Amino acid sequence: MLEIGLVKEVEIIDMNHTGQGVAKINNFVVFVSDAITGDKVKIKITDTNKNYAVGEIISIIKPSEFRIEPHCPHFQQCGGCQLMHMDYKEQLKYKRDRVINEFRRAKVNFEESIVNDTIGMDEPYRYRNKTAFSVTEKNNEIQIGPYEQSTYNTVNITSCLIQSKAADEVVIIFKNLMEKYNIKAYDKKTRKGIVRNIVIRNNRKNQLMLIIVTTTENFQNKELLVNELSQIQNIITIVQNINNKDTNLIMGRKNITLYGESTIIDTIDDLSFTISPETFFQINPIQTEKLYQTAIEYADIDKGDVCFDIYCGIGTISLMAAKKAKRVYGIELVERSIINARENAKKNNISNVEFYAGKAEEILPKLYKQNIKADIIIVDPPRKGCEKEVIDTIISMSPERLVYVSCNPSTLARDVKLLEYGGYNVIKVQPVDQFSWSVHVETVVSLSHKKADTHININVEFGDDKGQIPIDTIARKAEESKKII
Repeated sequence: MLEIGLVKEVEIIDMNHTGQGVAKINNFVVFVSDAITGDKVKIKITDTNKNYAVGEIISIIKPSEFRIEPHCPHFQQCGGCQLMHMDYKEQLKYKRDRVINEFRRAKVNFEESIVNDTIGMDEPYRYRNKTAFSVTEKNNEIQIGPYEQSTYNTVNITSCLIQSKAADEVVIIFKNLMEKYNIKAYDKKTRKGIVRNIVIRNNRKNQLMLIIVTTTENFQNKELLVNELSQIQNIITIVQNINNKDTNLIMGRKNITLYGESTIIDTIDDLSFTISPETFFQINPIQTEKLYQTAIEYADIDKGDVCFDIYCGIGTISLMAAKKAKRVYGIELVERSIINARENAKKNNISNVEFYAGKAEEILPKLYKQNIKADIIIVDPPRKGCEKEVIDTIISMSPERLVYVSCNPSTLARDVKLLEYGGYNVIKVQPVDQFSWSVHVETVVSLSHKKADTHININVEFGDDKGQIPIDTIARKAEESKKII
């Protein structure tokens, strides 16, 4: 174990999943923020435990060949981008390596050659169609911006290089109007004040939805605020979201439309989608088309196929699949998303799709019990990955092809390993840079069923439990075992 305060010169030999550089002192691992592979730096140890230490850079002795000058003046504070100091092409390599490393850690059976190079962007700036900023007050001045790295302190910004210029302008105008009309920001410590956050969504036409998150429905000068905001050319709808809970969640459950239609329309390929304030829509439209086109290509859908889209959101992948399939069933937890999905199907004149609102782990087994089976399943779960019941039902249903779309390489690898035990082989893996300048990576995985009898017993070692384990208990056993997850 290293002593806190120790100063050493080290070379950064790797980077971890959070974007910290990795060094070693006497074979002891040290994580160093703001360092990248190839840097030679002088560091001071700031924290330590029995497994690793944390160091901060005192000076850069020799910069890595991949180090660049960050284009954003807020990089050192803002928690939104972790890799603004790294060459973009090297970021793409880092993201591919992240996927490979997680697959290896989970002991997935695959060849590195099937993991394609990360699909990047030609212009990796101004790509976000949704940003959420905290609103606070400091020294009698309204401050709006993202959180600092690893804290809930607001970074006061004038521009964000990954959101649209129109959104930049709205942030500045909103700040000025709060000051003009003496509208107070929410204070987390005293739990007093009105405005907690603002969320800005924009579409490809650069039309904006502004969501104002407040602690109470009524407040002084609300009408005057809304009237001035509605005069901004790009804003087509203003929604007030009520969040009066003592929580770090950005939005509450209640929405009130203050101006416009309360929704915004955007497109993917030749399909049009209605988006509500609380519904999920991928934040990078350029890369989303590449991501979903890859998913549909990997699904290899035929006109006679029945396809399930699990965690379908507002029906984006479902409707793309429905153009090729016999029938598509979409499942999504958020009821408002399913309402939007049905509207989107109607808007796009697609009738061979059916949507279900509810938990995937409840709806999918019910459909299977009703003898509704899939030839192809596409899953696009949240960061936590698929629930046990979803994995179990997929294994029991044993569709010929399975496509897994993931925003978290760790849970992706865990679930792929479980599916591998359930009879699937990994065929292709495609990382996509959906979140340029951050450590996050989106991944599409193509899996094919081995077509063996899924009711046979398989020899698997789970800790002290060695022997024959029925396939339908593998997911449960795997969750209990640290060896494969």
